[in-house]
Amino acid sequence: MTNATTPRILIIAGSDSGGGAGVQADIKTVTMLGGYAMTAITAITAQNTLGVTAVHPVPAETVLAQIDAVIYDIGVDAIKIGMIGSAFTANVVADRLEALEPKVPIVFDPVMVATSGAALADDATVAAFTRLMEIATISTPNLPELQRLTGKEDPVEAALALVGAHGCAVMIKGGHDEGDALADALIEEDNITSWQGSRIDTPHTHGTGCTLASAIAVGLAQGHGLASSIAAAREFVRMALHEAPGLGQGHGPMGHHKVRLDVGGGPRLNQVTVTGKDYAKSVAFYLKVGLKQIVDSPENGYARFESWGGGTLSVQIDPEEEIGPTTAIYLECDDLDARVEQLARTGLPFEHGPRNQPWMWREARLRDPSGNIVFLYKAGEHRRYPPWRMAEAEAPAKIDEPSPEPAFDSFEVKRAVLP
Repeated sequence: MTNATTPRILIIAGSDSGGGAGVQADIKTVTMLGGYAMTAITAITAQNTLGVTAVHPVPAETVLAQIDAVIYDIGVDAIKIGMIGSAFTANVVADRLEALEPKVPIVFDPVMVATSGAALADDATVAAFTRLMEIATISTPNLPELQRLTGKEDPVEAALALVGAHGCAVMIKGGHDEGDALADALIEEDNITSWQGSRIDTPHTHGTGCTLASAIAVGLAQGHGLASSIAAAREFVRMALHEAPGLGQGHGPMGHHKVRLDVGGGPRLNQVTVTGKDYAKSVAFYLKVGLKQIVDSPENGYARFESWGGGTLSVQIDPEEEIGPTTAIYLECDDLDARVEQLARTGLPFEHGPRNQPWMWREARLRDPSGNIVFLYKAGEHRRYPPWRMAEAEAPAKIDEPSPEPAFDSFEVKRAVLP
């Protein structure tokens, strides 16, 4: 795979021993969005979901050595800067990145305070943030950070002040606002793009800022504009909040590891709908084979199920519809033989048990109560990488820039031109 299809993201940030924020969150985000993450560690922290107990800054020369090592050998398509460690490090990193050729997008998240409330930047370091904003493509402060950077109460006025002073775009993050409604905004020199949505009710928000900034960096590295990159990044953050595993006793980490099919570059096969004849029998069947029901609407004759990894399958009941066995549903199971044996013992009729096939898959075949063909199978690497896989094609041509509209209707996106 070539650089054209694998965005290389350099993360300059601190380490979080609890794994929820910092470079750990950044690496998870970049990886889940299809990028390749490299790091230059600026500080080592001892922290968990309850707070930060120790911070050890990495010497600036070591930070620069990390930057030089990865750029020299691997190259870079975008850079994300988070916790910077010290004022001196901020200045020398800015000097090094300013001289970088060719120029690449830089996303600066001015980390000052951890989610737990612990301070991660002193006054001198905050003052040095001006140098980083001068080289950044976009800065992503939350509301308290925006106020501390400018001394202004009104967030739009504060963001415009930063844009005017430093030339970088500014994203206003509304997560610290009160109430159930949330608003974020991208402030550019002559344009405002805003997103409105509803708050996700969870205490597990550790690492949201790091995650958002890294996701934006991936979008920019892929060649998307700021608005589109932010729209996709916000969607990734929201899905990771929904998937938070609930770890720790305080502000827990998000569920980066479960956001697989919701955000990405290009068409994603993540939903299949089949026709059914009997609602109760269809629901019982798909629950029995191991899917999780997430929508239960018998009055509308509709049920939706989720598989491991985030793909969904739904059943739409239509007793009058002719069902022809022209399409098969494939559900891959690592425990294929044991699962088929267990299901057969419960009375589920299989047309045949697990068989090795010439195409190097092992399959068992059955039908749902409406006659739709279902295979439980195990293919492993041979599903995507059979020996007869076609030679790698060239990277697809870049299509027109997509709209910044998110992919679901719980958000409204507004654009305005400033005078």
